[in-house]
Amino acid sequence: MDYRESLDYLYGLQRFGIKLGLDNIRGLLAGLEHPERDFAIAHVGGSNGKGSVSAMLARIVQEAGLRVGLYTSPHLHSFTERIQVNGLPIAEDEVARLAVLIRARCTSIPATFFEFTTALALLYFQHQQVDLAVIEVGMGGRLDATNVLSPRVSVITPVCRDHAEHLGSDLAAIAGEKGGIIKSRVPLVVGWQEPEALEVLQQQADRAEAPAFLFGRDFSVTAAPAGPAYEGLDLSLADLQPGLPGRHQWQNMALALAAAEILGRQGFALPVMALRNGVAHVHWPGRLEWWRGKKTVLLDGAHNEGGALVLADYLRSLPVSGIRWVVGAKAQKDIRNILGPLLPLVNSVYAAPPPVDTPIAPEEVARMACEAGVAARPFCSTAEALVSALAERSSGEIVLVAGSLFLVAAAREFLMNQEDTGS
Repeated sequence: MDYRESLDYLYGLQRFGIKLGLDNIRGLLAGLEHPERDFAIAHVGGSNGKGSVSAMLARIVQEAGLRVGLYTSPHLHSFTERIQVNGLPIAEDEVARLAVLIRARCTSIPATFFEFTTALALLYFQHQQVDLAVIEVGMGGRLDATNVLSPRVSVITPVCRDHAEHLGSDLAAIAGEKGGIIKSRVPLVVGWQEPEALEVLQQQADRAEAPAFLFGRDFSVTAAPAGPAYEGLDLSLADLQPGLPGRHQWQNMALALAAAEILGRQGFALPVMALRNGVAHVHWPGRLEWWRGKKTVLLDGAHNEGGALVLADYLRSLPVSGIRWVVGAKAQKDIRNILGPLLPLVNSVYAAPPPVDTPIAPEEVARMACEAGVAARPFCSTAEALVSALAERSSGEIVLVAGSLFLVAAAREFLMNQEDTGS
């Protein structure tokens, strides 16, 4: 089975849909003789920012000269992006080889795409002899396939309303699912939370006797002329230079630094320079990404209310005369919660379907925008919407692409193709 055939097999597992539960992944890992027991793990959950926190923590560990695995989802352009060691994606032939191995050993387990991919990542990290793997939760926490792991530290980023069909409609219920990754006596790093979410998480930590370190109470970050300053558990770092734009990334940076401090307490050699360089050199495409560094096209994976609020705060800080928004989302998303914070800041909406099985109809998105008093038109594809937005952009305006990471991926692919062809 070559790489393309292995991808066909993996994507074919999506017919099993999303199955929240741990039986399948336990069976897979048992059949593989538990590769996850051969390295240390940092487990990162929450709603928004968990990918950025994971990327920063992994980079810190890499800067310290250790071998670090990083498992995140979804990918932008290639499946291999999901599984990395020291910043390098897994090779395509390794995906094929490990897929064959797992299929041979676990023939009777009806694994989903995410379960199989999680097992593949853990097996790869074992083969690569990583010192630490940073594992991002897929969805929820309590019943997510990654929750069979025994981490050295757990991190929960800010919780917001998302995936209500699986996690619950109110914040307390969602926090309870996210907090399911809290393990007995395992240190827990918690980002800023709404009071009702924080109460649930604190109760779960107390029951598990897990020492909880809270953003704003036990560690913090403040603005300073030469760069944000981190006041941590054991150390203070001034004049930091975050590699990811946006003030909200300061909190993500603080969460990664606090988790690194806890790992340091456990014997990981993470010197101060590794912490500084780790947050400065991290690269995480599609999250407040100015395309090629030019202040013309801004790409962001904001796909829920929390992400839209953070993006709106960043947009308000920009010295621009107008914003033309290419937007689209999955049908399952509450698009009104995404549109609400952003529509007052934009002057035109270009509604497009992201390349997913069930996108929300662009005509519906355009109708909602028009009802809110913003000019809007539907388009058949991301490329068509982006072309129109760029053609109609005036001096001082920017084009924003946001609403779905799949939409961002399609926009990036179009922009890369334009560069390749010289268009």
